[in-house]
Amino acid sequence: MQGLKNILDFYINSSLHVALAVVSLSLLSFLEFNIEIDKNLLFFIFFGSITGYNFVKYAGIAKLHHASLARNLKMIQIFSFFCFLGLLYFTFQQEFRILLVSGILGVFTLLYAIPFGRNRHNLRNIGGIKIFVIAVVWAGVVVILPLIDQVSLKEISLSFLQRFFFVIAITLPFEIRDLKYDSGNLNTIPQQIGIANTKKIGYVLLGIMLLLEFLKLYSSAINFIALGFALLISAYFIKAAKVDQGSYYSAFWVEGIPVFWLLCWMVTKIIF
Repeated sequence: MQGLKNILDFYINSSLHVALAVVSLSLLSFLEFNIEIDKNLLFFIFFGSITGYNFVKYAGIAKLHHASLARNLKMIQIFSFFCFLGLLYFTFQQEFRILLVSGILGVFTLLYAIPFGRNRHNLRNIGGIKIFVIAVVWAGVVVILPLIDQVSLKEISLSFLQRFFFVIAITLPFEIRDLKYDSGNLNTIPQQIGIANTKKIGYVLLGIMLLLEFLKLYSSAINFIALGFALLISAYFIKAAKVDQGSYYSAFWVEGIPVFWLLCWMVTKIIF
């Protein structure tokens, strides 16, 4: 059992799990609009997610909350290096517009970890904006990269807002968990309004996602049903979130909701 736990810990701490979540949302963008899947782009997003997340987590800026991270850090660094090589390879397979958007989003990622300005703050440490930076980068990667020049600006905008609100909603359990770690000047949502009101905001954001689906021209029964299941499971995990949650509650289960959403879409597609 300890061996399986070590494998799971590496899977999570190396950002493989989060990369799979990002790729799942990106693939959903292709599927929902019935666009030919660009495998090179998905690999680019996959390796880019691992490289970006591990840079943010292990560049000496983010705090390490778990002792297992220190023990596995060397292996994660080696793994990240090979993922970076994979990112370089698939970078040369992308068109200029993809690289341009990725470069803009990459700047946000760098500024999230690297101090800048007179006060030497990074975006993570500027009070109140951390969760919104994360949501903008995620939504940009999983919507703009797959859909750019493929669908109308209106459809991209609606999908972007949907994913933006989704990422904020499923990040709330993380912020609730991190109440015991985060300094007071971060001004996270739970710090400012409390846990109960934070959960209410999560429910509202999920409701807005549902309303946005009705505004899409390309919405379908499959998209709507899969979204419905994703919203229900997200609401459950937001409701059950607490400060003293299990080690894998947010890091595995909540982070895996995008994968669940993709699986729901595929199963619904098979049924219908």
